[in-house]
Amino acid sequence: MRSVIYSMGVSLDGYIVGPDGDITVPPPDEEVWRLVTEEIREVGVHLMGRRLYETMLYWETADQDPSLDDSEIEWAAVWKPLPKVVFSTTLSAVQGNARLASVRKQAGPRFKSECRLQPPGNVDSISRDCAKSGQGGRMVVGLYLVRNP
Repeated sequence: MRSVIYSMGVSLDGYIVGPDGDITVPPPDEEVWRLVTEEIREVGVHLMGRRLYETMLYWETADQDPSLDDSEIEWAAVWKPLPKVVFSTTLSAVQGNARLASVRKQAGPRFKSECRLQPPGNVDSISRDCAKSGQGGRMVVGLYLVRNP
């Protein structure tokens, strides 16, 4: 069975979202970019919910942004081809190298079957519901937190 890693960015005070539910964070410095880029290289598939998917859509075309620095260009080059599975009750389609796994009630059984269907490598999940259901099935073997800023 492959390893499922639950990863998230947190602020110094431990918050993962702003008061209005916004998950936008300040841009990481070069050291953090290197760290998360190296971590994502070990991932075979990324499982996420709708909100994170919509936030990360930028990286599907980021390589066309002339303002990116070398660390961001490298991240985009690793992220873009990475297979992604999006769990959503509201989306009807996804873009890039993503596949939609619609969820009607609970993500648990769907999460487990998606993990088994993916190519070799760790499974990275940021979706709380996906990770929670995976943890219930004793699939989550790691927790990876990146503090920024």
